[in-house]
Amino acid sequence: MKIEQFEDKGLSHYSYAILSECEKKIVLIDPSRDITSYLSYAKAHDATIIGIIETHPHADFVSGHLELQQVTGAVIYCSKLLGAEYAHQTFDDGNEISFGKIKLKALNTPGHSPDSISIVLEHNGQDKAVFTGDTLFIGDCGRPDLREQAGNLTAKREELAKQMYHSLRDKLLLLDDAVWVYPAHGAGTLCGKALSEANRSIIGAEKAGNWSLKEISETEFVQALLADQPFIPKYFAYDVALNKHGAMALNTVLADVPTEKPVKLNSKLFIIDARPEVQFKKGHLPGSINIQDGGKFETWLGSIIAPEEAFYLVAENEEKLKQLISKTAKIGYEAFIEAAFVVETGNEKMAALNINQFNNATDDFTIVDIRNIAEIKAKPIFQNAIHIPLYELRERLGELPYNKPIVVHCAGGYRSAAGSSIVANAFGSKTQIYDMGDNIKQFIPA
Repeated sequence: MKIEQFEDKGLSHYSYAILSECEKKIVLIDPSRDITSYLSYAKAHDATIIGIIETHPHADFVSGHLELQQVTGAVIYCSKLLGAEYAHQTFDDGNEISFGKIKLKALNTPGHSPDSISIVLEHNGQDKAVFTGDTLFIGDCGRPDLREQAGNLTAKREELAKQMYHSLRDKLLLLDDAVWVYPAHGAGTLCGKALSEANRSIIGAEKAGNWSLKEISETEFVQALLADQPFIPKYFAYDVALNKHGAMALNTVLADVPTEKPVKLNSKLFIIDARPEVQFKKGHLPGSINIQDGGKFETWLGSIIAPEEAFYLVAENEEKLKQLISKTAKIGYEAFIEAAFVVETGNEKMAALNINQFNNATDDFTIVDIRNIAEIKAKPIFQNAIHIPLYELRERLGELPYNKPIVVHCAGGYRSAAGSSIVANAFGSKTQIYDMGDNIKQFIPA
């Protein structure tokens, strides 16, 4: 028996292949949209994929479960509570999948969502591992506030937080201390708030070190779980619905993305310019937002641009453009690309901030802090700054005055590139817009 963990670093997502070496059969858990790695793994082990388990309809990425079923003929398993619109077999408390010397046992573990399940792996009659989806993470548990208006079943965050309390204690904590814990996400995900960098653990270690498993009352747990959860990107509810339905095959949808620059661009649509900020500032097209290609491109694209909102996508070369289209498809946004094309420069430019001039006269500038609320609370920087998190900036531009030059900052420069370009698009020639970039590091208190 082998357990293979697959990692998508950009989305901090873990998926799994469970291989029965004696029967050459594989069951997958929470697969990514790009199914290539799973097919390659099966081929390398001369094995057949017989099943795909969805622990819940994911909010932060599009799953490849439907395409895997179409390609391999494997059965998709999920909770009956999910209300799946694709061919599937329900997998809830008491249900099992047996192959080789492996038995996979379903546990209903609501809390992150009403339809969440965990899967206990029994090998040779002994529990060896549990795949916890977004219920139990390493060092944390899943957030309970994503299903108030999304999915087949909806529930208030307080109700789901209470369910999480009991799922952890009445189901997962009953497992042996030596059972390995394999979650669907690691540090960096927005599906939790305090995850460890570790990619697996054991029940005993989580009992000792995971705050959510401590001996506290339900009331204390609910209060702690609901406090300071990260923001909810615009695309999350859209992905829940898409995963409930099942996404189209990846290569099919990628082939439909227009990859030639239109003769005339629609000025009402934003251009997502993923080039490095240095190139962007030297020259870009009007209406461009500088969401640089990087580890969190998908997350910020889906936080700034709303589902169903058409946009152009541009990069500095064809290879980068192809990669960006694939990243866009991870969150199901490929359908909203009006056209994707290469851009080398443009007539719009952004002036560099004279940091010495700023430092000597900060009152002469309107400072916009686009960090998240928790970051601002933890480390205030400028006393007179206007605080608007990046994910709310487009909707709150009316709160910004333009009687002074505007300086936009975050914590390191990545988000401020996007934020300053959003403000510059809105304000045009009304006032000068600056991106503080990585200069902010000299102002952050130790």
